[in-house]
Amino acid sequence: MGILRMYRVDGMTCEGCVRAVTRALLKTSPDAHVQVDLTGGTVAVAGIGSDDTVRAAIEQAGFEYKGAVDT
Repeated sequence: MGILRMYRVDGMTCEGCVRAVTRALLKTSPDAHVQVDLTGGTVAVAGIGSDDTVRAAIEQAGFEYKGAVDT
């Protein structure tokens, strides 16, 4: 599955947003693991190669990428 990374995302307000972000990320890598925390404004991703790919997918879905969360 790969390394789990967390990202901050602004603009998600509903379950439709969760689905849009999830779809956008899975479009880049169908075997990836994506978990969106709507309340916390974060997205956990494993199996997508680079932060740039994650950023592009989130922004293409219409949301604001705020960067990786240091864990």
